[in-house]
Amino acid sequence: MKLRGVMANRRRSDQPKAGAGSAGGGSVAESIPQILSFGDKSMSPANTPTVAETPIAVIGAGLIGMSWAALFSGYGHPVRVWDVRPDVADTLLPYVARAHEALQALGQLAATPGTVTVTTDLAEAITGARFVQENAPEKLELKRDLYALIGKHLAPDAILASSTSSIAPSLLQESLPFADRVLVGHPFNPPHLMPVVEIVRGEATSDAAAEQAFAFYQSLGRVPLRLHKEVVGHLGNRLQAALWREAIDAVDSGLASLEDVDAMLTHGLGLRWAVAGPHFSFHLAGGAGGYDNFIGHLGPAFEAQWRDLRTPELTPELRAKLVKEMNQVAAGQSVTALEGERDKRLVAIMQARAALGGPLGRKS
Repeated sequence: MKLRGVMANRRRSDQPKAGAGSAGGGSVAESIPQILSFGDKSMSPANTPTVAETPIAVIGAGLIGMSWAALFSGYGHPVRVWDVRPDVADTLLPYVARAHEALQALGQLAATPGTVTVTTDLAEAITGARFVQENAPEKLELKRDLYALIGKHLAPDAILASSTSSIAPSLLQESLPFADRVLVGHPFNPPHLMPVVEIVRGEATSDAAAEQAFAFYQSLGRVPLRLHKEVVGHLGNRLQAALWREAIDAVDSGLASLEDVDAMLTHGLGLRWAVAGPHFSFHLAGGAGGYDNFIGHLGPAFEAQWRDLRTPELTPELRAKLVKEMNQVAAGQSVTALEGERDKRLVAIMQARAALGGPLGRKS
């Protein structure tokens, strides 16, 4: 694997407000015409375009950006990473090396991974690119400022995809001359391991841009999902929010400890959901009558539970209680060490699922 850290001179005219690249990582991939041809290929690096065809740039080198860079380069694409921090390569390049080990274990590492170039020059990262994955902080005005700068160097056929977890793409598109090529491509952390990517179109997003983004993510071994409308939090985070709300209320109300709430997921529901989602699981629970029988038999009981759900307020006292219990469970282990252990377990789970042919249901 060849990694290359390039600290270019910062061009003040090309810099957005301070911090734009510090909390997120984005990517600028440089070839959409070729992308159209590989939407139906299997999820193997052998089927991805050659390095010369699709250079990619990453805008912002936070946790998400670093993971995107690892994925793109792992599939053989040369990657340009832009960040306002001149020393970001010290963190990024070792991260990419570790992530490539995980991709190799999954059989997703190209024979010759792409180079990773780090720069503080936005023009250097974007010029000639035809796919841009932006991961700046979740601040609308900051992103708009950044998009205006990106637009100065964006190729006329380039797509700009945001990894935003909550901002509607229509808000990002406002007043942009290239609004038809702006959309959301929201991953889950870490993107190089978590296959799902939510594709959300804004009011101005073209059909061609949405389909090109879908094909591009699919070529990287991802499972892209087309969302049919814009809502706060997209799909995955809304599901997370609903579950986290009840997980917090369980601790707040004294129903269970934080550790036992997590155990209910890791030793119960989470195991089942890794094989079949909630809808499919309940289809199986309906016996010969399937989902219709389940809804008719247990629907009223669930409706009663829905009426009983509360929405806790994250007061300073509740926050302190949650943090105290979490620190007790973590037992002094660093977040970095725990992330490494999490990723090892994710790789093992994904290997096991792949050996069985993937989860039940339509998506593989």
